[in-house]
Amino acid sequence: MLEPFAVKDCALIAIGTGERAQNLRELRDRLLTTHPACIYHHFWGGLLRPLFDDPEYQNEFAGWAWHGLRDARLAEKLALIDPSQCPTLDDLRRELVEVIEERLDESEFIPWAKTNQQFHFVRSQIVVFDTNLRIEHPEALGELLPRLSVGSIFYHFIDGRRRTASRKDDFSEWLSGFGESCAGVVERLSAVDPYFSSLTELRRELEAVFRSCPAVEQTS
Repeated sequence: MLEPFAVKDCALIAIGTGERAQNLRELRDRLLTTHPACIYHHFWGGLLRPLFDDPEYQNEFAGWAWHGLRDARLAEKLALIDPSQCPTLDDLRRELVEVIEERLDESEFIPWAKTNQQFHFVRSQIVVFDTNLRIEHPEALGELLPRLSVGSIFYHFIDGRRRTASRKDDFSEWLSGFGESCAGVVERLSAVDPYFSSLTELRRELEAVFRSCPAVEQTS
């Protein structure tokens, strides 16, 4: 008998590090040594707070490349990095550094930002809350999804991938315990990219997955 799914909520606390970069070479150098939680924050942190910048820049490195360095080519390359495709934060760090070093190699000069537009490294600390909601059956998860907070969606579908041994989200990890009856929904969940949409949009995508898998309704 599987344990009920415990629904959690979360918030990200931003913590200043004192590290900063004013040009592209300094950004590369800081990235080589900065805490992994900084990489996490500048890619994922924006999902849990309102965004006022251009929506195509999902990560803050790409946003700074455009707004701070006025380097559209670099901003475009950084914006294409999908952190959900990197198994670890160190893999993501390496991909970032490779893109930046490639740009440094092809540039005749090092792009600089104005003093008041330096990149400030911030790290995230996640705070988790127990909602006291417990889900016994897969169909109940599908019914509850529309009412889950965006914090719950973030914690279980995004942050879960770095906590589970299988690198799956919490929903897929739990549903896998029901065997073949939930194999379809687990497969479809694995195809959902959590990065290039808002958490509200992501929640709608997850709802659609459950609606498209009637087999889940037969597990109770």
